[in-house]
Amino acid sequence: QVHLVESGGGLVQAGGSLRLSCTASGPFFTINLMAMGWYRQALGKQRELVASVSRGGGTNYGDSVKGRSTISRDNAKHTLLLQMSSLKPEDTAVYYCRSDTNGQTYWGQGTQVTVSS
Repeated sequence: QVHLVESGGGLVQAGGSLRLSCTASGPFFTINLMAMGWYRQALGKQRELVASVSRGGGTNYGDSVKGRSTISRDNAKHTLLLQMSSLKPEDTAVYYCRSDTNGQTYWGQGTQVTVSS
């Protein structure tokens, strides 16, 4: 069982930036053996990919955040990071952390990000 806890959400003005963190705990040695990612779900919409990083370190970004976001891992702290800039009101959503390991998918509880215009 992998436990994921997100933090770093909050209220941000349009054009601003923020950094989300996802700290993993559980019976694993290092998070770089997991595929991990950030997803978001706006009110009334489906959950969508924001950014992901594979076990091999390859990254993938959703079209809506390309060029404005960077996903990274701090393996020593078992933490997945998401740096976002030039935030827009349409970035408002609950942001979820996800990990895939040993055939299992785990989700965090989510952190709310609200971007005011």
